[in-house]
Amino acid sequence: MTDTGMPTGPVRAVRAVRGAIQLDVDQRDHVLSSTRELVTAVMEANDLTTDDVISIVFTATPDVHSEFPAVAARELGMGDVPLMCTQELDVAGAMPRVIRLMAHVTTPLTRQEITHVYLRGAAALRRDLAQ
Repeated sequence: MTDTGMPTGPVRAVRAVRGAIQLDVDQRDHVLSSTRELVTAVMEANDLTTDDVISIVFTATPDVHSEFPAVAARELGMGDVPLMCTQELDVAGAMPRVIRLMAHVTTPLTRQEITHVYLRGAAALRRDLAQ
């Protein structure tokens, strides 16, 4: 803190981080392990801790119904983070078995410095952003 009571250090802003992963199959254990992989990759790529996460919205394509992706985030210690799951639009020809996330976080990174993470087949969704 400065003598004015203002915190020192880098200025933090609220940012949205996106990510997606394509599943091999719709099976509970695979949904959970794949979602943990995605959440972990997003956190590591942006140097985030659980305390930095404001909330996460997960979507799943209509062919994923064996488990809620939020369960995997809770398993990673996000028990006090607001999490929501919803169904992705059922668009003809869309990539099957995809879990997406949008995490709202506080970070010193600028919007241009945020790393969005697209894993496995989902890399084809955003070739401009994929890792």
